[in-house]
Amino acid sequence: MELIFDYMGNDLLRYKLNDLTQKIYGFDFESWMTGGYFEGDYIPYSFMQDGKILANVSVNKMHFIQNGVHKYYIQLGTVMTDKAFRNQGLAGKLIKHILEEYTNKCDGIYLFSNQDALGFYRKIGFKESNQYQYSLKTEWSGRAENGCAFRKTCEHDEQIKQKYMDAVRNCAVNSALEHINKFGLQMFYTANLQNVYYADDIDCFAIIEKIEGTLFLQSIISKQYISMKDVISHIDAAYDSLILGFPPASYNFDMFEASVYDDKNDTRLFYCGKDLESIEKERLIFPRLSHA
Repeated sequence: MELIFDYMGNDLLRYKLNDLTQKIYGFDFESWMTGGYFEGDYIPYSFMQDGKILANVSVNKMHFIQNGVHKYYIQLGTVMTDKAFRNQGLAGKLIKHILEEYTNKCDGIYLFSNQDALGFYRKIGFKESNQYQYSLKTEWSGRAENGCAFRKTCEHDEQIKQKYMDAVRNCAVNSALEHINKFGLQMFYTANLQNVYYADDIDCFAIIEKIEGTLFLQSIISKQYISMKDVISHIDAAYDSLILGFPPASYNFDMFEASVYDDKNDTRLFYCGKDLESIEKERLIFPRLSHA
């Protein structure tokens, strides 16, 4: 059994990773790679045997501005083992290897998993943490007036797509936990522009999803800082509640109610490193579109 890593540029090895990813998660990386969205911040660590990848844990280099302070975290993702090779500790060995390699090179290491894995992650040194979700107070809700509103974009509009990609690469800090090197992950989720909206008068993009009566404002993308008041006032949709997919900047806290994030899939934040204790202490949540 061989340990291989940092091979996304190797077509043959990436195809092998894709095979396992398809079986476990139902997606692969090809359109992301061929679209030019991979920029080297995603590094797979895998065990391979007889030309087949048996298990994988990927390192994601994550740079944030956290309440004005730069933080360099490592997020672990695409944790998976082929069904035929489970219960052999392969994923645990990969995680331990990564911890040894990166613990002293970053401000903390984290991942997301379900509560069932709590015992497993505790054994290898992880702690669990609450995150806080923010919902708009009713007195701030409303709809856009005077024709100033976010409008749906189209993936076939090459000009708007290039404008969006440029804004993602050069995004201003619009939250209390702003993902700086967001291009790869943001485009993983939004390359087809399905939920991407644009308001030209404030030169701002918003990623908006609606599920029944709830509006999810997942991300704000702009080259210049945009106030939450301006963003909310440009939403031209009826909703019963509006929930952010990121923590608002501290000076916008008065517009929102904070509550402990309760994911229906019971997904929890696990972490190593004292700096990451600040996520719960500062009542933050990792941006939804930063999940690897």
